[in-house]
Amino acid sequence: MALHGLGKVTIGVPNVEETIAYYTDFGLQPRGSGVFATRDGGEQLEIVHAPRRRLVELAVAADDADDIAAIASRLGKLGVPVEHEASVLRAVEPITGTTVKAVVRPRITVDPAPPATRYNGPGRIERSGRAPFLAREAVQPRKLGHAVLGTTNLQATMGFFTEGLGFKVSDYMGDRAAFLRCSVEHHNVLVMAAPVSFLHHTSWQVDDVDDVGRGARDMLEGNPERHMWGLGRHHAGSNFFWYLKDPAGNFSEYYADMDTIPEDELWSPEVLHGLAGLYSWGPPPPPSFLEPDDLAALMTGAHSAG
Repeated sequence: MALHGLGKVTIGVPNVEETIAYYTDFGLQPRGSGVFATRDGGEQLEIVHAPRRRLVELAVAADDADDIAAIASRLGKLGVPVEHEASVLRAVEPITGTTVKAVVRPRITVDPAPPATRYNGPGRIERSGRAPFLAREAVQPRKLGHAVLGTTNLQATMGFFTEGLGFKVSDYMGDRAAFLRCSVEHHNVLVMAAPVSFLHHTSWQVDDVDDVGRGARDMLEGNPERHMWGLGRHHAGSNFFWYLKDPAGNFSEYYADMDTIPEDELWSPEVLHGLAGLYSWGPPPPPSFLEPDDLAALMTGAHSAG
């Protein structure tokens, strides 16, 4: 696969300082001017001002300039205008208005999780003594995993990502959403049918389910209004999850243990239906996860951080 993951997301919000404070608490590393880094992925989030919350730019990572040129050619055949230099390409996804940048960058190397994250099981001893998870440092996400976009034309947005950029389909949620990948992880972008184009959530990898829970605990201490949905385990992708809500109304997810699909492995997408396709166990998703509280305001062009 010429693409190998997400590089960075740029999120526009009306309340920049509050949102910067939130993602600092979330465990991302501030680099100044609203830019944040992950432990292994470098600078992967930027917060900028916008009249309403939205995904301003999504950067995807490619191996070399030939890959960028191939993307430019495919997007051109779709009739999508492209700004193309040797190692960088920019194009606007026509439905959501999100700028997508394809850029040559090295593949992210994630160091293996330490032995402390191994778990004992019946008849299997991975560690001895008292479990050391309580002595870990504060949770810091390893890398940006995926972003979820609502679109008013699902087929057109899917075509931009698959036929244009070269993403592959991993699974479908009926005829309402598609899980798309540009790496060995199950999905890096999920596009879903919606009455208005908007950013649903971004997702950030942590070491294991303990860090999913520890991260959420720290975020919610003194700020219970940040809770959205969790702890649970998804069906599509199989990852553990906990969703939180930033001050602008975007959701952010800690995740761990996602399905992987090696580049040379044959994979047949499944069509999943209903909530059973969304999660395997955990509390049921609240209505405001499926339809965010500010959706009507976004449809009318107004804004409510909720």
